[in-house]
Amino acid sequence: MDKPVRRVAVFALLLFFGLMAQVNYVQGSQADKLQSDPNNTRQISQVFNNPRGQITAGGEVLAWSTPTGKDNPKYGRNYKDGKVFSPVTGYFNGGGSKVELAYNGLLAGTDKRITHQRWFDQFIGKKPEGGNVDLSIDPAAQRIAYEKLVNGTTRRSGAAVVDIKTGAIKVLASNSSFDPTDVAPQKGTKGGQLLEQMDKTTDIIKPLIDNGMSEVFPPGSSFKTVVAAIGMEELHLNENSQVKTGHMTLPESGKELPNSHDGGSCAGTASLKGAFAESCNTTFGQMALDLGIDKLNAGAAKFGFGQNIRVEPLMRSAKSQVPVSIPDLATGKSIPTGKDATARSGIGQENVQATPLQMAMVAEAVANGGKIMQPYVVNRATAKDQSEVYKASPKVFSQPMSSDTASQLRDMMRAVVSEGTATILQGSNIAGKTGTAEQGAEFPNARWFVGFGPSDHPRYAFAVVSEGKGDGAHGAGPIAAAIMQAVMKK
Repeated sequence: MDKPVRRVAVFALLLFFGLMAQVNYVQGSQADKLQSDPNNTRQISQVFNNPRGQITAGGEVLAWSTPTGKDNPKYGRNYKDGKVFSPVTGYFNGGGSKVELAYNGLLAGTDKRITHQRWFDQFIGKKPEGGNVDLSIDPAAQRIAYEKLVNGTTRRSGAAVVDIKTGAIKVLASNSSFDPTDVAPQKGTKGGQLLEQMDKTTDIIKPLIDNGMSEVFPPGSSFKTVVAAIGMEELHLNENSQVKTGHMTLPESGKELPNSHDGGSCAGTASLKGAFAESCNTTFGQMALDLGIDKLNAGAAKFGFGQNIRVEPLMRSAKSQVPVSIPDLATGKSIPTGKDATARSGIGQENVQATPLQMAMVAEAVANGGKIMQPYVVNRATAKDQSEVYKASPKVFSQPMSSDTASQLRDMMRAVVSEGTATILQGSNIAGKTGTAEQGAEFPNARWFVGFGPSDHPRYAFAVVSEGKGDGAHGAGPIAAAIMQAVMKK
């Protein structure tokens, strides 16, 4: 080959490799960015032309794509037991929520972790193949949770269960749910209209807002777990410390802060363990005053209060709160939490709000030697060829209390079941704290049971809330026991 021809050949080869590099950059590194660019007019038309990957849990396929036989959309989206699992899977119809949104790129096959591995397919124009996402959810326990929550009230209810050693969410359930198949691509404009209708509903049960992590409720006496932990750390109390449990007069109004009963441990004085087991309001109202609202707020923040807790990318909880002040809706000015309000905050009333996921994390700290693990719901993700592109890596979220405080609180939560407000749960192999929060004359109570199981050797932490008449032991306790029976079978 003579010299000019050789130069042309080398130049052509360089152009070829340059073109390959450019295509790899555009279709690989820039794929997600270009896909989401609002100026990309093909964004909506192309999103339904390729099958999305599967969402699985416990060996079951919960979400998958199938051909529609139409030009647009070419693929629809299907969900198994959609009402049961939608608080986790979310929906997909071009937009999305929950895992469908958090792992959209992986499921669609446009995530760079997939496209970098399959750059040659991208170069030759092969359509992207969606990856699969596997969840930490226990399908059997999730189904039981949904059934019990739906049958337990005509109002709102939700539940969360976490593995205390890893932070993996095993149950995230809500009775305010919907079937995402009803708003899937194959439903067309009807699906979009239904989604808009559910989004704008003024009903107390809002299908698009799950009650496991996206809605807050007053935690009532279940919040005494947080107050006890802060008091033991800050005021140098222990489970045997003698505390006042009798009548208490609020410092500003002069009104009484009542106990649910005036006998037993709530008759005048008792050990902290006894006051906790029988849920003496006066003890924890006074403890909150001794701490002050600033320390109560700061101590609760160590558990996750005051932040939207990250579960997965673009999947965060509602913000649980112990506010030091609230805005005046009329003037916009800040109203400080006074001493009466501080005392009521100490029993989980006033303006204290929490999600079931947050309260499950509180119980997790008790059960796990004072540590809370970062919660997550996706175990792993794989490309179409089964190569692993993501795997959850457990890490510590926070340590809001010492291991000694956690150990004593475990004893105190066991006492709630053995001799306190939740004796109806004896034999269920769980321990916890009841809560019954008043929500005003026109609204039923928020009934809670928050705890861990197995009782002697904890592995899971849980929280259940259900609105209705009566108390937490009867309104939420049996639901929690049924869910935990399923979880602890594993």
